[in-house]
Amino acid sequence: MFDIVYEDPDTQEKKYVYQNSWGITTRTIGVMIMIHADNKGLVLPPRAACIQVVLVPCGITVGLSEDARNELQASCDALETELKNSGIKVKGDYRNNYSPGWKFNHWELKGVPIRVELGPKDIEKQQIVAVRRDTGEKITYSRATAVEKLTNLLEEIQNNMLLKATDDLNNHKVLLKEWSQFTVNLDKKNIILAPFCGETPCEDKIKADSVRDDTEAAEPGAPSMGAKSLCIPLEQPAPIQSSDKCIHPDCKRKPLFYTLFGRSY
Repeated sequence: MFDIVYEDPDTQEKKYVYQNSWGITTRTIGVMIMIHADNKGLVLPPRAACIQVVLVPCGITVGLSEDARNELQASCDALETELKNSGIKVKGDYRNNYSPGWKFNHWELKGVPIRVELGPKDIEKQQIVAVRRDTGEKITYSRATAVEKLTNLLEEIQNNMLLKATDDLNNHKVLLKEWSQFTVNLDKKNIILAPFCGETPCEDKIKADSVRDDTEAAEPGAPSMGAKSLCIPLEQPAPIQSSDKCIHPDCKRKPLFYTLFGRSY
């Protein structure tokens, strides 16, 4: 559409470039936050997090000796260096004017995938305590294998978050061919795969006729707009059959493909 061409290095012919509009935008970031966040704040996938592991020293009391404090700090520094050398984006929170509990809440709010707690007792037992942001689970690892275990845990968190989001998507994706069920499923916050002719006038009718008509009874913030086409999936759920009809009852054209419809939020 922008008439961008290039010269083919082999044939010297002018050809059009392949383009799309699917760049990384603030909307993409917003979707990530909406999908994964919880009541405590952000929950960031490890591959998207600028800090993947935060180290928080614990067990620092008034009665703790200066030598023990220095040993704890040295242990934290050593672990931080090891994690950095292994490619993990890590940050040590060594601020003295905040309690460990305050720091826990602070980093949970920011969505850091793993919090590592390390105290004098952990040093004695040669262990660390890791807390997952996605599930809240506390796991104790041997200090000797901490780097390897945390690396694997980051990958596990990434996969778990993707699986959870994928399951949520699939559980709200409905395949249907009957218009009578179209708005009903939209009201249930589903997205719909339906046979569609691909014509703009037909899509305009679908949008106009799928507007929520019970906005007063709906919960606050529920979407009420009509459905619009979101995309034509590359992986079609089934071949279009000769008996299939376009999802809108007034349309007499033959459907060309299954199209994903949904309401805008």
